[in-house]
Amino acid sequence: MYIEAIPNRNSPPAVLLREAYREDGKVKKRTLANISCLPTEVIEGLKVLLKGGVAVPSAEEVFTVERSLPHGHVAAVLGSARACGADDWFGGAPVPLRKTLLAMVVARIVSPGSKLATHRMLRDDTAAHSLGRVLGLGSIEPEDLYRALDWLHEAQPAIERRLARKHLVGSTLVLYDLTSTWLTGHCCSLAARGHSRDGKRDDPQIVFGLICAASGCPVAVEVFAGNTADPSTVAAQVAKLKERFGIQHIAWVGDRGMITSARIETVLKPHGMDWISSLRAPQIALLAQEHGPFQPLAVR
Repeated sequence: MYIEAIPNRNSPPAVLLREAYREDGKVKKRTLANISCLPTEVIEGLKVLLKGGVAVPSAEEVFTVERSLPHGHVAAVLGSARACGADDWFGGAPVPLRKTLLAMVVARIVSPGSKLATHRMLRDDTAAHSLGRVLGLGSIEPEDLYRALDWLHEAQPAIERRLARKHLVGSTLVLYDLTSTWLTGHCCSLAARGHSRDGKRDDPQIVFGLICAASGCPVAVEVFAGNTADPSTVAAQVAKLKERFGIQHIAWVGDRGMITSARIETVLKPHGMDWISSLRAPQIALLAQEHGPFQPLAVR
């Protein structure tokens, strides 16, 4: 390819991008584009490039990077979420909230933080990565995040029912455990001092229990007051599984601090449930005394 200027009588010459080729032993040429509209310096640069040269000494001399937002991790997580059907998860939400809800899910993975921190990382003028720009959130405000949370709170029962129908129907094994997290402020009605798993004994906390399918997929979550003992949450979860999700036969898996003898007798047995838990030291000693020493099982 080459550039050729063609005289044009009383008008400026036509500048054409042309290509030479051979046909029947003769060299011919054809026009690929008319580039007369380009500035003279651009045309001269193209001539240099077509001859194998370098039009500018370096890219730094002609480009100034004003801002560069990290994008790779955003593309990976957002792409995975959409491949899982994330765009349909929030189909019942008001249209203005759908992108915000999707952004909050992705942000919890790529940059977990408070709602105020999430707002800063999504807002266009304070963005920490490309998520807000990819989803077109623009000048998002903190109130938008809280409106999204309000919708999620109202939609939680319906979301959990859909998850239960998909992951628990036909399965009798349910995994359940609790944890706690400390918090500051004085506006949370559930905040109370209790057994702190964070070692924050001087701070109030909340307790939350998570129900998972046998595959480990989360199905339902419930928040309790910070001074709630683990065993006392079992009855509420059993009722949720039977009444809300319509699951009748369940094998309940939990640690020995949760599935106590009292809960087995008052909650699990009356509902016809099976359970899997671990034994306490006195129970192990009693079994050893009654049935002799245990032979450890070698697992390969």
